[in-house]
Amino acid sequence: MTVLARARERGIETLALDSPDTRNALSSVLVGALADALADCAGDPEVRAVVLTHTGTTFCAGADLRDPPDPDAFVGLLRRIVELPLPVVARVTGHVRAGGMGLLAACDITAASTTSTFAFTEVRIGVAPAVISLPLLPRTDPRALARHYLTGERFDAAEAARAGLLTAAGDDVDAVLAPVLDGLRRAAPQGLAETKRLLTARVLETFDRDAAQLTALSARLFASPQAREGMTAFLERRDPAWVL
Repeated sequence: MTVLARARERGIETLALDSPDTRNALSSVLVGALADALADCAGDPEVRAVVLTHTGTTFCAGADLRDPPDPDAFVGLLRRIVELPLPVVARVTGHVRAGGMGLLAACDITAASTTSTFAFTEVRIGVAPAVISLPLLPRTDPRALARHYLTGERFDAAEAARAGLLTAAGDDVDAVLAPVLDGLRRAAPQGLAETKRLLTARVLETFDRDAAQLTALSARLFASPQAREGMTAFLERRDPAWVL
């Protein structure tokens, strides 16, 4: 089963999450396929940058509750995006939830259409945005993040840009990204790699310091009775027991 589509144009490798039936939820298969594709790109001198995008109306709905990835594998994927010696550009024309927000935060440049919506839904199923905090906390506004982490409410692309989750938003995301991709094609590979290293140093310090603790927290929460109730309620399309 294909869960990731690939294409290349003038040195830009496009990786499209391609499991629209599950709203591109992060299954173990999808996480593995994306990690392998990124490794391929890193070793290919013909690739200047990577665009991470999607098919369907959702960029990524978060973890696949029926086939969740191993927490260590997901941490490894996020770190691979951050460490990749190539710029990774997120192109979003749909909705982003939970773990998908971590993918977005790991990317270097992020653009979304004005119709996209965003939400950290973890608290609503009894867990916390633990692992995705590794790239998120160093790159976003703390006050905005506190509100969205704690309430799980949806917010729009303008708010995502204000909070630092997006580089830019526009009615035509491809028009927004056209000058970005042109600039990356004009940049020297060595210059891109070393400039990205400067930009990601603080993010990687967070991975080095906190990855083991946050991975353990995620595993503990997902195994808890409240999370089981929250995930069951989500799958049954009902409110969990704690809703007032």
